[in-house]
Amino acid sequence: MRSTPLIQRLFPGTASETRTGSASALQRLISRPEFGPFVLLVIEIVVFTLLSPAFLSPGNISNSLTFTSELGMIALAMTLLMTSGEFDLSVGSVFGFAPIVMWTLYNTGTTSLEVGFVVALLISLVIGYANGIFVTRLKIPSFLVTLGMLLVVRGTALYITSGFPQRTWRAESPLIDVIVGDFNIGSYRIYMSLLWFILFAVIFGYILTRSKAGNWIQASGGNPSAALARGVRVMRTKMALFMLSSLMAAYAGITSSIRVSAANPNSGDGYELEVIAMVVIGGTALSGGRGTIIGTVLGVLILRMMRNGIVLIGVPGLAYNIFIGAIILGMMALHSWLERRHHVGV
Repeated sequence: MRSTPLIQRLFPGTASETRTGSASALQRLISRPEFGPFVLLVIEIVVFTLLSPAFLSPGNISNSLTFTSELGMIALAMTLLMTSGEFDLSVGSVFGFAPIVMWTLYNTGTTSLEVGFVVALLISLVIGYANGIFVTRLKIPSFLVTLGMLLVVRGTALYITSGFPQRTWRAESPLIDVIVGDFNIGSYRIYMSLLWFILFAVIFGYILTRSKAGNWIQASGGNPSAALARGVRVMRTKMALFMLSSLMAAYAGITSSIRVSAANPNSGDGYELEVIAMVVIGGTALSGGRGTIIGTVLGVLILRMMRNGIVLIGVPGLAYNIFIGAIILGMMALHSWLERRHHVGV
Protein backbone atom coordinates (compact mmCIF):
# COMPACT_ATOMS: atom_id res chain seq x y z
CA MET A 1 0.00 0.00 0.00
CA ARG A 2 1.44 3.36 -1.10
CA SER A 3 2.01 5.86 1.71
CA THR A 4 0.44 9.26 1.39
CA PRO A 5 2.96 12.09 1.27
CA LEU A 6 3.15 14.04 4.52
CA ILE A 7 2.23 17.35 2.86
CA GLN A 8 -1.00 15.83 1.52
CA ARG A 9 -1.88 14.32 4.93
CA LEU A 10 -1.35 17.63 6.68
CA PHE A 11 -2.99 19.72 3.97
CA PRO A 12 -5.57 17.67 2.06
CA GLY A 13 -6.30 19.05 -1.39
CA THR A 14 -3.06 21.03 -1.60
CA ALA A 15 -1.74 19.08 -4.59
CA SER A 16 -5.02 19.28 -6.49
CA GLU A 17 -5.32 22.97 -5.71
CA THR A 18 -1.77 23.49 -6.92
CA ARG A 19 -2.53 21.67 -10.16
CA THR A 20 -5.76 23.64 -10.53
CA GLY A 21 -3.94 26.89 -9.85
CA SER A 22 -1.26 26.03 -12.41
CA ALA A 23 -3.89 25.13 -14.97
CA SER A 24 -5.76 28.36 -14.28
CA ALA A 25 -2.58 30.41 -14.64
CA LEU A 26 -1.80 28.71 -17.94
CA GLN A 27 -5.36 29.25 -19.12
CA ARG A 28 -5.17 32.93 -18.23
CA LEU A 29 -1.87 33.23 -20.10
CA ILE A 30 -3.26 31.59 -23.22
CA SER A 31 -6.42 33.65 -23.13
CA ARG A 32 -4.49 36.95 -23.09
CA PRO A 33 -4.76 38.80 -26.42
CA GLU A 34 -0.95 39.12 -26.59
CA PHE A 35 -0.37 35.36 -26.47
CA GLY A 36 -1.26 34.64 -30.11
CA PRO A 37 0.86 37.47 -31.56
CA PHE A 38 3.81 36.45 -29.39
CA VAL A 39 3.70 32.85 -30.60
CA LEU A 40 3.35 34.02 -34.21
CA LEU A 41 6.34 36.35 -33.85
CA VAL A 42 8.52 33.57 -32.43
CA ILE A 43 7.52 31.22 -35.26
CA GLU A 44 8.18 33.95 -37.81
CA ILE A 45 11.67 34.63 -36.45
CA VAL A 46 12.55 30.93 -36.40
CA VAL A 47 11.28 30.28 -39.94
CA PHE A 48 12.99 33.28 -41.54
CA THR A 49 16.23 32.58 -39.67
CA LEU A 50 16.27 29.01 -40.97
CA LEU A 51 15.49 30.12 -44.53
CA SER A 52 17.92 33.07 -44.52
CA PRO A 53 20.82 33.30 -42.05
CA ALA A 54 21.10 37.03 -42.91
CA PHE A 55 17.74 37.65 -41.23
CA LEU A 56 19.32 38.02 -37.77
CA SER A 57 22.45 39.80 -38.96
CA PRO A 58 23.24 43.08 -37.16
CA GLY A 59 22.80 45.14 -40.32
CA ASN A 60 19.42 43.66 -41.17
CA ILE A 61 18.10 44.00 -37.62
CA SER A 62 19.28 47.62 -37.43
CA ASN A 63 17.54 48.52 -40.70
CA SER A 64 14.34 46.67 -39.76
CA LEU A 65 14.06 48.41 -36.40
CA THR A 66 14.51 51.79 -38.09
CA PHE A 67 11.45 51.32 -40.30
CA THR A 68 9.55 49.64 -37.48
CA SER A 69 9.70 52.59 -35.13
CA GLU A 70 8.14 55.05 -37.58
CA LEU A 71 5.00 53.05 -38.31
CA GLY A 72 5.01 51.81 -34.74
CA MET A 73 4.55 55.29 -33.31
CA ILE A 74 1.38 55.74 -35.37
CA ALA A 75 0.15 52.29 -34.31
CA LEU A 76 0.55 53.13 -30.61
CA ALA A 77 -1.76 56.14 -30.88
CA MET A 78 -4.15 54.18 -33.10
CA THR A 79 -4.40 51.56 -30.36
CA LEU A 80 -5.79 54.09 -27.90
CA LEU A 81 -8.17 55.50 -30.52
CA MET A 82 -9.47 52.07 -31.56
CA THR A 83 -9.90 51.08 -27.92
CA SER A 84 -12.25 54.04 -27.63
CA GLY A 85 -14.29 52.65 -30.53
CA GLU A 86 -12.99 54.88 -33.34
CA PHE A 87 -10.25 54.75 -35.95
CA ASP A 88 -8.41 57.20 -38.19
CA LEU A 89 -7.90 56.67 -41.92
CA SER A 90 -6.17 60.03 -42.35
CA VAL A 91 -2.92 59.12 -40.58
CA GLY A 92 -1.17 58.09 -43.80
CA SER A 93 -1.88 61.42 -45.46
CA VAL A 94 -0.82 63.35 -42.33
CA PHE A 95 2.39 61.30 -42.36
CA GLY A 96 3.15 62.71 -45.81
CA PHE A 97 1.71 66.20 -45.25
CA ALA A 98 3.50 67.26 -42.04
CA PRO A 99 7.05 67.04 -43.45
CA ILE A 100 5.89 68.94 -46.56
CA VAL A 101 4.79 71.80 -44.30
CA MET A 102 7.97 71.77 -42.24
CA TRP A 103 10.41 71.61 -45.13
CA THR A 104 8.49 74.08 -47.29
CA LEU A 105 8.69 76.64 -44.50
CA TYR A 106 12.39 75.92 -44.04
CA ASN A 107 13.45 75.71 -47.72
CA THR A 108 11.69 78.98 -48.59
CA GLY A 109 13.41 80.76 -45.70
CA THR A 110 10.09 81.51 -44.01
CA THR A 111 11.04 79.99 -40.67
CA SER A 112 13.81 78.07 -38.99
CA LEU A 113 13.66 74.29 -39.00
CA GLU A 114 12.60 74.23 -35.35
CA VAL A 115 9.72 76.65 -35.92
CA GLY A 116 8.65 74.72 -39.02
CA PHE A 117 8.63 71.55 -36.92
CA VAL A 118 6.35 73.14 -34.31
CA VAL A 119 4.03 74.60 -36.99
CA ALA A 120 3.69 71.20 -38.68
CA LEU A 121 2.75 69.55 -35.38
CA LEU A 122 0.26 72.29 -34.56
CA ILE A 123 -1.42 71.88 -37.94
CA SER A 124 -1.65 68.14 -37.33
CA LEU A 125 -3.41 68.86 -34.03
CA VAL A 126 -5.93 71.02 -35.93
CA ILE A 127 -6.54 68.14 -38.34
CA GLY A 128 -7.14 65.77 -35.43
CA TYR A 129 -9.39 68.31 -33.75
CA ALA A 130 -11.46 68.63 -36.94
CA ASN A 131 -11.82 64.84 -37.11
CA GLY A 132 -12.96 64.78 -33.50
CA ILE A 133 -15.51 67.56 -34.02
CA PHE A 134 -17.11 65.83 -36.98
CA VAL A 135 -17.26 62.48 -35.16
CA THR A 136 -18.33 63.58 -31.68
CA ARG A 137 -20.42 66.69 -32.37
CA LEU A 138 -21.96 65.92 -35.74
CA LYS A 139 -22.19 62.16 -35.05
CA ILE A 140 -20.68 61.18 -38.40
CA PRO A 141 -18.95 57.75 -38.41
CA SER A 142 -15.19 58.04 -38.09
CA PHE A 143 -14.74 55.93 -41.23
CA LEU A 144 -16.41 58.59 -43.39
CA VAL A 145 -14.89 61.57 -41.58
CA THR A 146 -11.30 60.38 -41.72
CA LEU A 147 -11.67 59.09 -45.28
CA GLY A 148 -12.72 62.59 -46.31
CA MET A 149 -9.86 64.11 -44.31
CA LEU A 150 -7.43 61.71 -45.99
CA LEU A 151 -8.39 63.13 -49.39
CA VAL A 152 -8.28 66.75 -48.20
CA VAL A 153 -4.86 66.45 -46.56
CA ARG A 154 -3.30 64.40 -49.36
CA GLY A 155 -4.69 66.79 -51.95
CA THR A 156 -3.27 69.77 -50.07
CA ALA A 157 0.19 68.18 -49.95
CA LEU A 158 0.07 67.50 -53.69
CA TYR A 159 -1.11 71.04 -54.40
CA ILE A 160 1.66 72.66 -52.34
CA THR A 161 4.36 70.63 -54.09
CA SER A 162 2.70 70.40 -57.53
CA GLY A 163 2.97 66.66 -57.06
CA PHE A 164 6.78 66.61 -56.86
CA PRO A 165 8.95 65.64 -53.88
CA GLN A 166 10.77 68.40 -52.05
CA ARG A 167 14.36 68.98 -53.12
CA THR A 168 17.15 67.34 -51.13
CA TRP A 169 18.51 69.59 -48.40
CA ARG A 170 21.24 69.78 -45.83
CA ALA A 171 20.01 71.29 -42.58
CA GLU A 172 22.14 71.80 -39.49
CA SER A 173 20.02 71.66 -36.36
CA PRO A 174 20.18 69.95 -32.95
CA LEU A 175 16.57 68.90 -33.65
CA ILE A 176 17.76 66.43 -36.27
CA ASP A 177 20.01 64.63 -33.79
CA VAL A 178 17.24 64.55 -31.19
CA ILE A 179 14.75 63.00 -33.62
CA VAL A 180 16.87 60.66 -35.76
CA GLY A 181 20.39 60.78 -34.38
CA ASP A 182 22.15 57.42 -34.36
CA PHE A 183 24.78 55.60 -32.38
CA ASN A 184 26.33 52.15 -32.36
CA ILE A 185 26.02 49.39 -29.80
CA GLY A 186 28.59 46.86 -30.93
CA SER A 187 27.67 45.95 -34.51
CA TYR A 188 24.15 47.37 -34.20
CA ARG A 189 23.25 50.84 -35.42
CA ILE A 190 20.51 52.35 -33.28
CA TYR A 191 18.47 55.41 -34.28
CA MET A 192 16.94 57.79 -31.76
CA SER A 193 13.55 57.11 -33.36
CA LEU A 194 13.67 53.60 -31.90
CA LEU A 195 14.23 55.01 -28.42
CA TRP A 196 11.33 57.42 -28.92
CA PHE A 197 9.14 54.51 -29.99
CA ILE A 198 10.04 52.58 -26.84
CA LEU A 199 9.39 55.64 -24.68
CA PHE A 200 6.00 56.25 -26.30
CA ALA A 201 5.10 52.57 -25.86
CA VAL A 202 5.86 52.74 -22.13
CA ILE A 203 3.89 55.99 -21.69
CA PHE A 204 0.86 54.83 -23.67
CA GLY A 205 0.91 51.45 -21.97
CA TYR A 206 0.81 53.15 -18.59
CA ILE A 207 -2.00 55.45 -19.70
CA LEU A 208 -4.11 52.59 -21.01
CA THR A 209 -3.67 50.18 -18.11
CA ARG A 210 -2.74 52.23 -15.05
CA SER A 211 -4.50 55.56 -15.28
CA LYS A 212 -7.94 57.09 -15.01
CA ALA A 213 -7.64 58.19 -18.62
CA GLY A 214 -7.17 54.55 -19.62
CA ASN A 215 -10.37 53.60 -17.84
CA TRP A 216 -12.18 56.37 -19.69
CA ILE A 217 -10.77 55.20 -23.02
CA GLN A 218 -11.87 51.60 -22.50
CA ALA A 219 -15.26 52.64 -21.15
CA SER A 220 -15.82 54.96 -24.13
CA GLY A 221 -15.28 52.06 -26.51
CA GLY A 222 -16.98 49.34 -24.50
CA ASN A 223 -20.30 51.01 -23.68
CA PRO A 224 -20.39 54.77 -24.40
CA SER A 225 -23.91 55.27 -23.02
CA ALA A 226 -23.12 53.58 -19.71
CA ALA A 227 -19.78 55.40 -19.52
CA LEU A 228 -21.49 58.74 -20.07
CA ALA A 229 -24.02 57.94 -17.33
CA ARG A 230 -21.16 57.24 -14.91
CA GLY A 231 -19.53 60.60 -15.58
CA VAL A 232 -16.99 59.63 -18.25
CA ARG A 233 -16.33 62.50 -20.66
CA VAL A 234 -16.69 60.37 -23.76
CA MET A 235 -16.68 63.17 -26.34
CA ARG A 236 -13.68 64.92 -24.82
CA THR A 237 -11.78 61.64 -24.57
CA LYS A 238 -12.36 60.76 -28.21
CA MET A 239 -11.45 64.25 -29.42
CA ALA A 240 -8.17 64.10 -27.48
CA LEU A 241 -7.39 60.71 -29.03
CA PHE A 242 -8.07 61.93 -32.57
CA MET A 243 -5.65 64.80 -31.93
CA LEU A 244 -3.07 62.39 -30.49
CA SER A 245 -3.41 60.08 -33.51
CA SER A 246 -2.82 62.93 -35.93
CA LEU A 247 0.07 64.30 -33.87
CA MET A 248 1.88 60.95 -33.79
CA ALA A 249 1.39 60.50 -37.54
CA ALA A 250 2.91 63.94 -38.15
CA TYR A 251 5.87 63.22 -35.87
CA ALA A 252 6.48 59.85 -37.56
CA GLY A 253 6.33 61.47 -41.01
CA ILE A 254 8.83 64.17 -40.02
CA THR A 255 11.10 61.48 -38.57
CA SER A 256 10.98 59.55 -41.84
CA SER A 257 11.63 62.67 -43.95
CA ILE A 258 14.74 63.58 -41.97
CA ARG A 259 16.08 60.03 -42.17
CA VAL A 260 15.66 59.66 -45.95
CA SER A 261 16.34 63.35 -46.75
CA ALA A 262 13.18 63.70 -48.81
CA ALA A 263 9.62 64.90 -48.34
CA ASN A 264 7.30 63.19 -50.80
CA PRO A 265 3.63 64.26 -50.84
CA ASN A 266 2.68 60.66 -51.61
CA SER A 267 4.62 59.15 -48.71
CA GLY A 268 2.48 57.27 -46.21
CA ASP A 269 0.07 56.09 -48.91
CA GLY A 270 -1.64 52.95 -47.59
CA TYR A 271 -0.06 53.26 -44.15
CA GLU A 272 -3.45 53.74 -42.51
CA LEU A 273 -4.54 50.21 -43.39
CA GLU A 274 -1.20 48.69 -42.43
CA VAL A 275 -1.29 50.44 -39.06
CA ILE A 276 -4.83 49.25 -38.37
CA ALA A 277 -3.71 45.73 -39.31
CA MET A 278 -0.85 45.95 -36.80
CA VAL A 279 -3.21 47.04 -34.04
CA VAL A 280 -5.82 44.37 -34.81
CA ILE A 281 -3.23 41.60 -35.10
CA GLY A 282 -1.91 42.67 -31.70
CA GLY A 283 -5.26 41.93 -30.09
CA THR A 284 -7.04 45.27 -29.88
CA ALA A 285 -10.76 44.88 -30.54
CA LEU A 286 -11.89 46.59 -33.75
CA SER A 287 -15.24 47.35 -32.11
CA GLY A 288 -13.55 49.07 -29.14
CA GLY A 289 -13.48 48.46 -25.40
CA ARG A 290 -10.29 46.39 -25.33
CA GLY A 291 -6.78 47.40 -26.30
CA THR A 292 -3.23 46.32 -25.62
CA ILE A 293 -0.05 48.31 -26.24
CA ILE A 294 2.14 45.22 -25.78
CA GLY A 295 0.07 43.43 -28.40
CA THR A 296 0.44 46.36 -30.79
CA VAL A 297 4.22 46.33 -30.39
CA LEU A 298 4.13 42.61 -31.26
CA GLY A 299 1.84 43.32 -34.22
CA VAL A 300 4.22 46.00 -35.50
CA LEU A 301 7.17 43.60 -35.27
CA ILE A 302 5.21 40.81 -36.96
CA LEU A 303 4.32 42.82 -40.05
CA ARG A 304 7.61 44.67 -40.43
CA MET A 305 9.62 41.47 -40.02
CA MET A 306 7.28 39.77 -42.45
CA ARG A 307 7.98 42.43 -45.08
CA ASN A 308 11.71 42.16 -44.49
CA GLY A 309 11.80 38.38 -44.31
CA ILE A 310 9.91 37.60 -47.50
CA VAL A 311 12.30 39.82 -49.44
CA LEU A 312 15.33 38.08 -47.96
CA ILE A 313 14.06 34.63 -48.88
CA GLY A 314 13.26 35.69 -52.44
CA VAL A 315 9.48 36.06 -52.33
CA PRO A 316 8.35 38.99 -54.56
CA GLY A 317 7.59 42.06 -52.49
CA LEU A 318 4.25 42.43 -54.28
CA ALA A 319 3.09 39.30 -52.46
CA TYR A 320 3.36 41.09 -49.11
CA ASN A 321 -0.34 41.95 -49.00
CA ILE A 322 -1.19 38.27 -49.38
CA PHE A 323 0.72 37.50 -46.20
CA ILE A 324 -0.84 40.45 -44.37
CA GLY A 325 -4.35 39.32 -45.29
CA ALA A 326 -3.63 35.74 -44.26
CA ILE A 327 -2.16 36.85 -40.92
CA ILE A 328 -5.13 39.13 -40.19
CA LEU A 329 -7.65 36.37 -40.94
CA GLY A 330 -5.69 33.82 -38.93
CA MET A 331 -5.22 36.09 -35.92
CA MET A 332 -8.88 37.13 -35.93
CA ALA A 333 -9.91 33.47 -35.93
CA LEU A 334 -7.48 32.75 -33.08
CA HIS A 335 -8.66 35.74 -31.00
CA SER A 336 -12.27 34.70 -31.52
CA TRP A 337 -11.56 31.09 -30.49
CA LEU A 338 -9.60 32.11 -27.38
CA GLU A 339 -12.30 34.56 -26.35
CA ARG A 340 -15.04 31.92 -26.66
CA ARG A 341 -13.01 29.48 -24.57
CA HIS A 342 -12.42 32.16 -21.95
CA HIS A 343 -16.13 33.00 -21.70
CA VAL A 344 -17.28 29.40 -21.36
CA GLY A 345 -14.55 28.72 -18.80
CA VAL A 346 -13.00 25.80 -20.67
